[in-house]
Amino acid sequence: MLDYIIVGSGLAGIAFSETLLENQKSFVVFENQSQNSSRVAGGLYNPVILKRFSHVWDAERQLALANQFYAQIEAKLQLQVDFKLPIYRKFFSIEEQNNWFAATDKPSLTPFLSTTIVHKKYKAIDSPFGYGEVLHTGYVDTDVFLNAYQAYLKAQDILVSDAFRYEKLQIVNEIISYEHLQAKHIVFAEGFGMHANPYFKNLPLDGTKGELFIIKAPDLNLDVIINTSIFILPLGDNLFKVGATYNWEDKTDLPTEEGKVELVERIREILQCEFEIVSHFAGVRPTVNDRRPLLGTHPSHKNMHILNGLGTRGVMLAPAMALDLFEYIENKKPLDKSVDIQRYITSF
Repeated sequence: MLDYIIVGSGLAGIAFSETLLENQKSFVVFENQSQNSSRVAGGLYNPVILKRFSHVWDAERQLALANQFYAQIEAKLQLQVDFKLPIYRKFFSIEEQNNWFAATDKPSLTPFLSTTIVHKKYKAIDSPFGYGEVLHTGYVDTDVFLNAYQAYLKAQDILVSDAFRYEKLQIVNEIISYEHLQAKHIVFAEGFGMHANPYFKNLPLDGTKGELFIIKAPDLNLDVIINTSIFILPLGDNLFKVGATYNWEDKTDLPTEEGKVELVERIREILQCEFEIVSHFAGVRPTVNDRRPLLGTHPSHKNMHILNGLGTRGVMLAPAMALDLFEYIENKKPLDKSVDIQRYITSF
């Protein structure tokens, strides 16, 4: 008898797996690599919405838990996945500078926005109005992280590399049965794959496709993350991750010519140097219209749960949301109403 079955080992599933390990719970994880949004994500964590200079919901707690979580993972797996780097928001006008300074006066943003305009000159980037520096930022190399953690789960013999087949799931006397497995609970952390899940498919998980590049630009000497209409993230060896597009219609994870053209145009608006596209990839982010995750328990099946809808901020959200769901299931601690799927109860 297991404590849990987890379906999915992207950022959400791994964060929940680690939470279970910390609390001495037994479990297995199903992963068939069908969803790649966690793997191809930009991986940035940033407590500020830079388009509007506004505060990310619950940012302080999420950042604190994320820092602790990734440090713990690095110690366990003996590799670096968390890279602390400032984010510089490029200003395009005096008005944007003024809006930035107005934002620094807001108590919720004061810890995260520098009050000094950065006038550092980066080769190949014209920045006459300078940059605003966001504090406590960086990125997680999600591909390295997922590969290493899934290998760790496999070494522990608790990773099932197979698709989860819903028709094989049975619930008898509040026990989850799946083939030879039995568990007290099941948690679905499937990302956009939730649409194939007969128990939760009616929840309003929209899905937003994003396309990104890895480019090579030898003349771009950059040691911070630049944020404009896109982000430019230095990876070393003259390589940079650049993204991302937002497409609300296309729900495939295939790179497109349309996305390529859009990214190339945006890069050329910012960089005054040559660059080479090394790779082009895409994924569908699990987004929700109200910009809040989907956590909670199925109204008809009290041992069936969901951890989804982390959207564009999965790196920062996953540790906090995994902990919240665990506390809700095990200790009956109420979920924040803004993330509880009870807000969509009529969907079931």
